[in-house]
Amino acid sequence: MSETLLLERVERFLAVLRHCQVLGISAHAADAKGLTLRLPYSEAIVGNPETGVIHGGAITTLMDTTCGISTLCVLPEFEICPTLDLRIDYMHPAEPHKDVFGFAECYRVTPNIIFTRGIAYQDDPEQPIAHVVGTFMRLGKSVGARTAEKGAGA
Repeated sequence: MSETLLLERVERFLAVLRHCQVLGISAHAADAKGLTLRLPYSEAIVGNPETGVIHGGAITTLMDTTCGISTLCVLPEFEICPTLDLRIDYMHPAEPHKDVFGFAECYRVTPNIIFTRGIAYQDDPEQPIAHVVGTFMRLGKSVGARTAEKGAGA
C-alpha cells in the first residue's frame, strides 16, 4: 500500500475516535515501517499546573492509540484490533509547551495477536520520553467490515 493511502486510512480511523478528536491527536507519518502520531501541547492536558508538564494519561492515550493504529501498517485490510496488554516505561517528563510524538511499529504478526513497540518523544527520537510495548488481538476482517458498515449508517 502506498504511504499516501496508508496515511489516509490512519486519518479516517483517527477521525472516528472521540478521544483523539478531543486531544487533537493527528497523523504525522505512516509507512510499512510504522506510524507516527502527534499530540499537540495544550493547557487541557497539563498534569501539574505549576510546571506545565503533560499528564501521563495523555501520553498513555497517545501511545495506546499509536500502537493500535500501527496495525494498519502491516495488515492488508482493515481489522479491529483491541488492546490486550500495554506497558509503558516513562524515562522523563515531557517538556512543557512542546508537542509529543508517538512512534510505533509492529514487530510480529500472528493469526491472532499483533506485537508492537514504540517510543514517545518531543524533539529527538534518540531521547525518548517513554518506551512502550503492546499486544493487540486480531478480530478479523469481517468484524471490521461490520463495524465500518454500522459507522457509515449512523
